[in-house]
Amino acid sequence: MPNLNDLTALALPNGSRLVADETQSRLHLSLEGQSLIELRLTREPDVQVQVEKRFDTPESQALWATCYWLFARDPACQHLTFQLQQSPADALASGLLIPTDTAGQYRCERTLFWQLPQPWLSQAQADTFPQQMVISGGKRHPLRPLKPRGEVYRRFDARLGGWISLRTLDIDLDLGRFNRWQNSPRVASFWQEEGSLEQHREYLSKLEADPHTLTLIGCFDDQPFAYFEAYWAKEDRIAPFYDTGDYDRGIHMLVGEENHRGPHKVASWLSALTHYLFLDDPRTQRVVAEPRADNGKMIKYMQDQGYHCEKEFDFPHKRAALMMLGRERFFDRCKLA
Repeated sequence: MPNLNDLTALALPNGSRLVADETQSRLHLSLEGQSLIELRLTREPDVQVQVEKRFDTPESQALWATCYWLFARDPACQHLTFQLQQSPADALASGLLIPTDTAGQYRCERTLFWQLPQPWLSQAQADTFPQQMVISGGKRHPLRPLKPRGEVYRRFDARLGGWISLRTLDIDLDLGRFNRWQNSPRVASFWQEEGSLEQHREYLSKLEADPHTLTLIGCFDDQPFAYFEAYWAKEDRIAPFYDTGDYDRGIHMLVGEENHRGPHKVASWLSALTHYLFLDDPRTQRVVAEPRADNGKMIKYMQDQGYHCEKEFDFPHKRAALMMLGRERFFDRCKLA
């Protein structure tokens, strides 16, 4: 995996490249060959940032790029302190920066930065979908928005040196690989969904018509490697087993391609999937999962990403571990790079 200490450039979802010329005390950032900003840095005891020169770009763009670079460069960095001559109105309005008690001093907090939906969400809602309570299947829950189509999330993973992205499943495009993945003995031992192409077409068609479940394909560098189901927990079979929030999301996970297994790959896709679900609706306070209780490897991977095992419980078809991660814990301990 790439060494973050050797990082000199980051790719952005729109295809542009953020390039840095960095020393211990100075940082120059450019985007697609156009200079953005020059800064003086003081790194002890915390990172202090002073703008020396800003070029012909919007202030909020240059400040965002600075925060992104410094947080991606050092996943342990929790906040940045900026000295600015004028109040950064757009950055304050978005939550990118927050004022301090010192005049001209502003902070960027990692926990706030990674909650900003752009540019990671490909189809960010302009506004939060309004709430109206409805009843379906005997369960009372919020009316859900229409499900997206196409790519929904993209981020360059600096640790892997490549893209992690999520797109919605296309039955015509993805049926063959879904069938192959489900019929592999490793996957079948946990999912127990072996079957023919037609059986799997029926399975996916039912989920496509179900407003509470979103089927996703995970990609590394645009190559499909995994299948995920993201569901609204309130309407799901998991709801009776814990105090379910109206906007809790749950996940089912399947890595189909053998060359994309391993803890470093899980850390990338699981953090991306969780990040996407928290960004998709700011009212989502928890992401949950219910792997088989004897799937110790997956439980350990989830714990490494901040999930905890709330309890074990019995579904009709399996003994399950209720894995849970709260929004506050995810962003407070966020190590995205």
